[in-house]
This record gives sequence, C-alpha cells and structure tokens, in this order.
Amino acid sequence: MYRRSIPVGEGRDEGNRHWGKGPPVSEAGGACPPGGVVPGPRSRTPSAEVGRELVSAAEAVLVRDGPGRLTVRAVAAEAGIAPMGVYNRFGGKDGLVDALLIIGFDRLLAAVEAGTEPGRPVRLHASGLRYREFALANPHFYAIMFEDAIPHELKSQEVGEHAIAAFGALVRLVELAAGGRLRAPSPHEAAQQIWSALHGAVSLELKGMVLTPTRRRPTAPSWKPSSAAWPRNRPSRVPDVRPGRARPAPSA
Repeated sequence: MYRRSIPVGEGRDEGNRHWGKGPPVSEAGGACPPGGVVPGPRSRTPSAEVGRELVSAAEAVLVRDGPGRLTVRAVAAEAGIAPMGVYNRFGGKDGLVDALLIIGFDRLLAAVEAGTEPGRPVRLHASGLRYREFALANPHFYAIMFEDAIPHELKSQEVGEHAIAAFGALVRLVELAAGGRLRAPSPHEAAQQIWSALHGAVSLELKGMVLTPTRRRPTAPSWKPSSAAWPRNRPSRVPDVRPGRARPAPSA
C-alpha cells in the first residue's frame, strides 16, 4: 500500500516543462497513479530542444516587452522551464543575449543579401533599403545589436563572426558595384563609410529625430551608390574595422 501522499516541490530538471506542478508522490518517493502502478522515470527533454525553446522564448520576450524586460526568470516563465535550465544551457543571461545577437546578425545578413536586382549599383542601393526595413521591423533586435540596449560584455567569438559576416555582405556588394570607379582606398573602407551613414540615418529615424521636411514619408536613406558616396574631399584615412587591424593613432 502507498503511504500518505505529499506534493512534489519545485524541480530543477531543465527538461521538466511542468516544474513545480507534478503529481503527488508517496513519502517513499513513488508516484500514486490510479491502479497502484508505479510508472517508470519521466523522459527528459533533450538539451538541444530545451535550448531552442529557451531562445524562442527569449525572442518572444524581447519583441513583446523590450530589452529592459529580458531576464532569466521572464524567459524561463515564457518557456515553461525552470530558471536553472537557462543557467544549465546558456550559463546565464549573457549566453541568451549571445544567442539573440547571432539570430539578429544572421537575419540582417539575409536581408542585405536578399536582392535579385539586375544592376549592381541598383543592388547596392536596394541593400540599403533592406537594411533600413530590417531595422524598422526589428527595433528591439537592432537596439541590442548596435546600441547596447542590454549591458553585455561581448565575449563570444561566435557572435563576432556572425557580425563580421553581415558586414562582409556589404563589402561584397560594394566590390560588385564599384566597377573601377571606387574613390575610397578599398571596398572595406567604402563599405564602412556607407554603413556609418546608413546606420546614423536609421538610428535617427528609430528615435523619431528625422528633422528634414519632406513632401511624403521617406522610403529610403538619401545616399546613392554613385561617386557622390565617396567625395574627393573625404578624409585621407578611414579606420579599418576588420578584426586584427589596429586603429591608427590620432595625429598630434
């Protein structure tokens, strides 16, 4: 016979999707199902599946509630998983943020490269439109990617690789569009100038700080993929942001 039943306490199994709500168990440790048959051990949710569910939950919290509400407890509650599961799988909040950053940079890369425009300069210009569309459609992602909306020390080499890949897509488009008419010292430096202007314009728009009067709502940043993008009176030296390249010291 079973002894008196007591409720299960809050479990810490990262795969237990119903933690803290389990069936009664006997003081001897057995469950008390109808019929008196003791079931076998519960199946554990695979770690990879737990990771996917937590990342999906983190994205849901970020998009719905904003960066300031992204916490371990909020994500665990959204996923229906014990908070310890976040630490077991990602080491804490920073690991979740790393996962979200990778998603963001991969989606930005896909957006920038999505064009099928026939003309190379046109494709470069269209990539700027798609960059803007990504930022406006994903303001919270854009904020954690470029504006440090969640204080987070970047330690993951993997995040850096995905970020550089997104910038590399712009570099390739610049190389294709240049056609021997590039006035900047290199495609990397031209891409850096274009990105700086584009990011600045998008950031101002996201903050509602576009003050230029227009007859209609702007549909694109004002830059064009022509020689005007690289004026002759540009600074003689633009910092190289590629990994491993030292920034030049300021002149005295």
